[in-house]
Amino acid sequence: MQGDSTVKLVQLKSQSLRKSALKEWKRGLPLYLMILPGLLFFLIFRYLPLAGIIIAFQDYNPFAGLSESEWVGFAHFERLFGEPDFWTLLKNTLILSALNLFLFFPAPVLIAVILNEVRMQLFKKFVQTVIYMPHFLSWVVLVGITVILFATQEGAINKGLASAGFARIELMTDPDYFRIVYVLQSIWKEAGWNAVIFLAALASIDPTLYEAAVVDGANRWKQLWHITLPALKATIIILFILRLGHIMDIGFEHIYLMQNSLNLSVSDVFDTYVYRSGVLQGEFSFTTAVGLFKSLVGLVLILLANKLSKKAGEEGVY
Repeated sequence: MQGDSTVKLVQLKSQSLRKSALKEWKRGLPLYLMILPGLLFFLIFRYLPLAGIIIAFQDYNPFAGLSESEWVGFAHFERLFGEPDFWTLLKNTLILSALNLFLFFPAPVLIAVILNEVRMQLFKKFVQTVIYMPHFLSWVVLVGITVILFATQEGAINKGLASAGFARIELMTDPDYFRIVYVLQSIWKEAGWNAVIFLAALASIDPTLYEAAVVDGANRWKQLWHITLPALKATIIILFILRLGHIMDIGFEHIYLMQNSLNLSVSDVFDTYVYRSGVLQGEFSFTTAVGLFKSLVGLVLILLANKLSKKAGEEGVY
């Protein structure tokens, strides 16, 4: 009898746990439905395509398929590393990425901090709207505006300089100008939009911290240094680590539109090389090998940066 009662008690507890779990699941159903599109996006466009990595080790033939294409091992990687332009491509990619990291990346932080100090809400919202707008312009439009203004012969600004007796600025053709123009365009287009996440982090700061700082005699600079920036530190570190994962991704559209035969020595990166030497010639296996190389570099940098961040006692990505 005692055994039967124990079994019944276990069954009742099991049924209670199942009912409780079902109740919790029903309660969270709206949240599950909200995240479903995001999960499907990553599943369909991020995880399922990983199966195609295998073609980096094959001489892929679309008509033969993955199973029948000839296996060539690391031949495409050997070709990539043996290309005469490999080191030029690597140098140009890393230089542009470094400029993005140390010039473009701090810009949204600076914008967020400045806007956070503005007390006139109407003016603050107006400025936010103005600096967000370039994000919604395509690179085709932005580069087109640059060409219209700075084209050597027909550009409006160069025409004005020539009519005033000044030398024309070879902004679109001189390799010395390409990198700074690239970074300034990126800042103008995306810095305001990227500042949104930092503004959100600043909005979470407890106002009483500033009030206590004022009571202690801290001026605006000390409040910025001891309250505002520490509140942004974790966000900055996480975004910086994630940005390192894309250090080999410069952005094909922007570079391709700005590229010409005169600035090719500084503008040719892996993305444009893949398009020119791989996609146009239908060399899918080679382009996949280049993409895999870029991804591995980004993965290694993320792992190293995350480990260093943890050792320094800061937040990491995981």
